[in-house]
Amino acid sequence: MTPLLEVRDLTVRYAGRRRAEPMVAVDRISFEVQVGETLALVGESGCGKSSTAAAVLRLRRPDGGEVRFEGVDLATLDKAALRGLRPALQPVFQDPYGSLSPRLRVRDAIAEPLRVQGRWDPVGGPARVDELLELVKLDRSLAGRLPRELSGGQCQRVGIARALASNPRLLVLDEPVSALDPSIRAGVIKLLIELQKELGLGYLFICHDLRLVRHVADRIAVMQQGRIIESGPSAELYANPSTEYTRTLLAAVPSFPA
Repeated sequence: MTPLLEVRDLTVRYAGRRRAEPMVAVDRISFEVQVGETLALVGESGCGKSSTAAAVLRLRRPDGGEVRFEGVDLATLDKAALRGLRPALQPVFQDPYGSLSPRLRVRDAIAEPLRVQGRWDPVGGPARVDELLELVKLDRSLAGRLPRELSGGQCQRVGIARALASNPRLLVLDEPVSALDPSIRAGVIKLLIELQKELGLGYLFICHDLRLVRHVADRIAVMQQGRIIESGPSAELYANPSTEYTRTLLAAVPSFPA
């Protein structure tokens, strides 16, 4: 079976102002995400997780390797073909307020992807917005509000609804709950799990919180200094980590259950 997402030898470099050589942020990493599966990419800040997400989403062009979505190498696509594929591959960003325009009301933020993609239906579009609000467990009465009138958790649910507007098959979730209060993280995580089961979505879940990842991920890949140093099924990795770095990450989690 062709993976939903297949990354092979991905490399991302950044030119440094004072460096003779470019800084390697992502160093020849490989992984796959299957349909309906969650792969968690974990590691400390600066290890290359978000650079990986940007390359997968083609927000920047990789410096090496391949990113294949449903068997198609994204690097081979021209702008028109890439634009046609983007609805199937959607991001949810870390900052729920920063990812939404402060001038767009909730209904317009959710409708925006459909307008940009030329898929907005003046008749059915408003009903679709209501459907998406219901899907992410938000009351329709919030549709006329601005982001500043919502809580962080509500804003992130709007961001998820916006990502779902174009019927994607893969969500790239870049620290989707790390900016939220601990009291509301569980509700957003529960929502993501329910949506995955209902819609058959694949998730690339980028996170540094191993307590959270344990309850979300089918498989985990551990990154250190731009490389994947360990990967495997979630239960196996927690029960028997093979690298000292992973053991250190687990030990750093307060009250981590055995």
